[in-house]
Amino acid sequence: MSRRTATLTLLAFLAIFGGGPLAAQATRLVAEPASLSMVAGESADLAVRALAGDGSVVDVPIRVSGPRGALSVRRGVVTAQRAGEFEVVATEVLPEGDTGVPLTLRVPVRVSWPAISDFRVTADPGRLYVGTRIGHDATAMHADGTMRPDPSIRWTSSDPSVATVDRYGRVEGVSPGSVTITAAVAVDGARTSVSHTVHAFDATRIDIAGGAPDARTGDVLDFRARVLTDTGSELPDVPTTWSYAFVPDDTINAPGAAAIIDDGIFVAEVPGRYDILALAGDVSGRATVEIEPRDAVRQVEIMGQGSVSHVHTSDLWVFEGLDGRDYAVTGTWSGDGVAYFWDVTDPAATVKVDSIQVDARTVNDVKVSPDGRYAALSREGASNRRNGVVIIDLADPRNPTIASTYDEGLTGGVHNMFAQDDYLFALSGGDKYVILDMSDIYEPTYVSEYNHPDSRVHDVWVHDGIAYSSEWGNGVVVVDVGNGRWGGTIEEPVFVTNVPYPVGRTHAAFPYYQESTGKVYLFLGDEILTRRGNAFEGYGGNAAFDPETGQGGVQSPTDGYIHIIDFTDPMNPKDVARYHVPEFGTHNLWVEDDMLYVAYYEGGLRMVDVSGKLKGNLAEQGREVAVFKAFDPSGYMANQPQAWGPQPHKGHIFLADFNSGLWTIRLSPKSSAVF
Repeated sequence: MSRRTATLTLLAFLAIFGGGPLAAQATRLVAEPASLSMVAGESADLAVRALAGDGSVVDVPIRVSGPRGALSVRRGVVTAQRAGEFEVVATEVLPEGDTGVPLTLRVPVRVSWPAISDFRVTADPGRLYVGTRIGHDATAMHADGTMRPDPSIRWTSSDPSVATVDRYGRVEGVSPGSVTITAAVAVDGARTSVSHTVHAFDATRIDIAGGAPDARTGDVLDFRARVLTDTGSELPDVPTTWSYAFVPDDTINAPGAAAIIDDGIFVAEVPGRYDILALAGDVSGRATVEIEPRDAVRQVEIMGQGSVSHVHTSDLWVFEGLDGRDYAVTGTWSGDGVAYFWDVTDPAATVKVDSIQVDARTVNDVKVSPDGRYAALSREGASNRRNGVVIIDLADPRNPTIASTYDEGLTGGVHNMFAQDDYLFALSGGDKYVILDMSDIYEPTYVSEYNHPDSRVHDVWVHDGIAYSSEWGNGVVVVDVGNGRWGGTIEEPVFVTNVPYPVGRTHAAFPYYQESTGKVYLFLGDEILTRRGNAFEGYGGNAAFDPETGQGGVQSPTDGYIHIIDFTDPMNPKDVARYHVPEFGTHNLWVEDDMLYVAYYEGGLRMVDVSGKLKGNLAEQGREVAVFKAFDPSGYMANQPQAWGPQPHKGHIFLADFNSGLWTIRLSPKSSAVF
């Protein structure tokens, strides 16, 4: 019987036989105001109350939410994120075991865009010739600095006999002369113009230079088009259209889209013969490249396991101890604040040498200084709510001892850290990171902190005096913390740049210098704990199976992928590639010796060849080297791999698996089938 049915029955009993007063029963939800009309970027108060039949307020818990990416609802404040017609949904939270239908209220919210304050049009590189085409990008900005997504733009040409423009802003030269192209935002009326001179086009052929006659899937080739006249002179800055024709090795299994070509930069996903085509006006050029399989697959050998089956395992760190042996530290998630210390000198004989329990619900992160002098354990859910970090003396790695606890300014929970020999970077409540001086591990001292405005920090990684903090919808925030190029020091961090990624939840960032190309790549990992909107959304859960109740035993679904940013020029980052495996989501990652190691939750540990220039989806290019899934019938959730974090160390790959503890694997030295 539901709570509401039981209450009505009791009311009927009291009406017939009499009785004492009865607590009022909620019959409806009301909102103040009843509807909202807002501008994107604005916030408004919204109060939702439960009322009894007589209009009196009833104190019941109410959950209030809005559509993701459109409305943010937090603590009675609604923030509009994009224009449209939406609803805030308020739902009564019933007591556990109550099978009644909860009260529900839908509050209409109408959101409009703010006025455009800055409207600009930028032409693609090149000179406009008769018969060639140049594209244009239009950017509409609001006064608060946000960008208007997909503004409806109307394009017009001042003289179609000189140049025409289509609805996408692509301008094509018709005859020599001057022309003005105007862009107007249909709704706001914002307008701007750009002028072009159309040149005569007397080219007779195109020669294609660069590239290579032979390559592998995933290899990025740079082609260049030389547009020539009949005398052999080259026309400057000719806009060129690139394409390809494809004859696959396997006509049955080859996909419809087999390669990517963008401004002469080409990468093939499947083997075969590709004709590279360059077109400008009425002339064209052709080059041919033969693509072979990448043959990157290698066999995985399981070396050993440090089993943890009674709680979830969180992060790991592997290091060489001061005694010359190799060790690992692993944390626990909702495991009463325990961290485990392992001897992994012989991975086939992994031995738990000690454990330390701290005042915490979760030790989410563990880090060890490069010199092996100390370890740091993060705390979340401490009994006194001060959380902070616990510093471990590793003078004797087999007998770790607590050196100190530091919690000043770290009371909101420390989710992640980064350890250097002399400094420790510790997150504080998802709001900022605090830098501690670790010269004396028994008395850490505050040095400085960095708090980026309007962001939520989840992780921080430091390389060459630059801190890369992952800040969810704000992407990666880059700060000079001692590099000096931008004037930053450890005492006075200086903001460098922000690599925004509002479409995802930037959870982790790993900077990597690639020796073969001289490029710096940023590997950014999402963490999206839902697959809402996908054909297979998953079932939710994420609790060990309870044989008494029959409940639990299904992991939460995940989504997201690895974004790869060319960060060689920090002031001009370019989104160039991704590693995307459908139906799984990413967690922690590591890049070393041109190999990407990424924990892909239910998708296991993925190892990916990231050598050379990168472009497109690496998962479609034969770059996957191996996959390891930690099936363990004795795991916290039996035979359900959930890779949490990897780390390569001295020729082995170590993995923390959420459900089964610490694993060590090794890759074969040559290509071989994976079973």
